[in-house]
Amino acid sequence: MIVSRKLAAAGSLASLVLWAAPAAAQDFWSMSCPQLWYERNSIYHERGYCFQTERGIRTFGNAGCVTSNESALGLSSTERRTIALIVQVERQKYCK
Repeated sequence: MIVSRKLAAAGSLASLVLWAAPAAAQDFWSMSCPQLWYERNSIYHERGYCFQTERGIRTFGNAGCVTSNESALGLSSTERRTIALIVQVERQKYCK
């Protein structure tokens, strides 16, 4: 009986985790293009990206940056998925 309760609880947790992923996409859909740009680039900034555009430098600066090569930043799989999702929403919203 205890084992079946634990399995049921684990199944509920897995359902909750799977359900939460689309919620993040919904959050991005509610954002404006400037907000999406900021969210995406804040991930790069936290990892030490050296911005090349005036907007990026003005917003985040380049103090303490390490590289302008995105692939050298060592982004986690979660960060890569988040960025890909934001880019997808930006494209579908025709953000510039």
